[in-house]
Amino acid sequence: MPFQWTAAFPWKRCFSGNEERAFRTELKYVCSEGELQQILARIRPLCRPDSHTDETGVYRIRSVYFDDRDNTCFYENENGVDPREKFRIRIYNASDHRITLECKRKERTLTHKDSCPLSRAQCEEILAGSFPQPREDQPLLRKFYAQFAKDVLRPKVIVAYERTPFVYPAGNVRITFDRNIGSSSDVSRFFDQDPPLRPVLPTGRHVLEVKYDEFLPDFLYQVMNLGSLRQSGFSKYYLCRKFTV
Repeated sequence: MPFQWTAAFPWKRCFSGNEERAFRTELKYVCSEGELQQILARIRPLCRPDSHTDETGVYRIRSVYFDDRDNTCFYENENGVDPREKFRIRIYNASDHRITLECKRKERTLTHKDSCPLSRAQCEEILAGSFPQPREDQPLLRKFYAQFAKDVLRPKVIVAYERTPFVYPAGNVRITFDRNIGSSSDVSRFFDQDPPLRPVLPTGRHVLEVKYDEFLPDFLYQVMNLGSLRQSGFSKYYLCRKFTV
């Protein structure tokens, strides 16, 4: 479908058991470099760059994703299972300065993400296939540990790309341009500065993502509407694993 504005949903705050979660709308579009440049020129005067970018307005994201022995996460993604969750560990600019364990949940076309910090030692221990018992005050790590032990979760693939992010306060809008998406099944090279990566999109094709809470301001919808964009169910994780499962 063409680029679209999704209105606020009455169930944007959902419950899982006794836990209330705040969900965000997440729209994805596979675009040419020319389309990204047009949108970038339009939103640059309206939105500020994310504060974590370098002097060029970019940072590099690298994540290692986990799955079980039956590749449940992969096949749930392929079959559109709802709801579904997957775990990943993420770093920025190939640095161990900030390492986060994240659990991303998709439910009714909306997304929710929980995260917690990890040390370099914890991360390397997990990637090596072992896992110390987490403390009581680490609920996400405890949840990961339970699945790690029960379902034999293991690191499966590295997903890496360059991100140009912009933010707009009203609606908590985040617009990101993700270029040069690549993958590697050699998770031992997670902290390497430049590990060899397999491109997963044709040359010149990239991903635009638009995320927001309660609403997307209409003027942002207008400046991003080129008339040619089509919403996609694109999943970096799925595409990066598609040729290795």
